[in-house]
Amino acid sequence: MRPNKFIVFIAIVCASFAVPCLNAATIPAGTTLTISTVSLITSQDAVRSSFEAKIAQDVSVKGSLVLKAGTKAFGKVSSSRRNPRKSEALSVELASVSVNGRNVAVKTTSVEPHGPPQTARQARYGHTAGTTLVNPGTRMQFQLLQPVTL
Repeated sequence: MRPNKFIVFIAIVCASFAVPCLNAATIPAGTTLTISTVSLITSQDAVRSSFEAKIAQDVSVKGSLVLKAGTKAFGKVSSSRRNPRKSEALSVELASVSVNGRNVAVKTTSVEPHGPPQTARQARYGHTAGTTLVNPGTRMQFQLLQPVTL
């Protein structure tokens, strides 16, 4: 009788690990993820500092919805003007998306967001000397560099 209970127990454990795999979906490299920022980002933020965003458009793979609009996402600053010795334009990338309560790492292209000009001179000459502000609600598009399994 004990061997039968042991076999049933093993079968239940195996089934519990198999069910999440059935729901797994892979988003291929090259897929565009459009996000809308939730937090303010500035060119004075430190490199590797994070920001919050939300997926702005549903993401479907082969007709199946894999990421809903409104899904939490997190990004990081990849370059900024914070360090006066290595002053670079503001550049950000997407770092993860939140799926079923867990953060899934993503590798994306970097984007150089351009906020509205801060001075009349910047508006006239089109340069961004000074601080670039990316306000909440700003949309940005990132390309996946590697496939992501959710």
